[in-house]
Amino acid sequence: MAPIVTTVEVERPAADVFAYITDPTRFNEWQKGVVDGHLDTPDAPAVGTRCFTTRRIGGANRASISELTHIEPPRRWGVRGIDGPIRAIVDLNVESLSEHKSRLTIALDFEGHGIGKLLVPLVVRREARQEMPTNLSTLKSRLESRP
Repeated sequence: MAPIVTTVEVERPAADVFAYITDPTRFNEWQKGVVDGHLDTPDAPAVGTRCFTTRRIGGANRASISELTHIEPPRRWGVRGIDGPIRAIVDLNVESLSEHKSRLTIALDFEGHGIGKLLVPLVVRREARQEMPTNLSTLKSRLESRP
């Protein structure tokens, strides 16, 4: 299946958008269900850096690990899940539209392993497709209200 692609324009410079959206400690501020997040090397993220995220799913906290697959500040960033039955593949692109305006595009896909092979097409993709517009609206609001 094709990735779920969503786009939003934000009244912030590309560098600000990139710094905020690629900081896992801030994922809980704009992504529904995220409880916690961090990188294993927060000061020097590079390809292979691990991203640890905890989400509230079905009444329980569930941890997952992803690895950075590419990083080109302030334009591109991507991760791929490496554990669990449902593994996200996320690609972010930040395009500078002007000195103070950017366009963010997020492409989100999933790989199912074990029971995840059933859950991805039946539940996960539908829920993600429904959540992404709200997540991006929250992200836009947060970024545009920052000093």
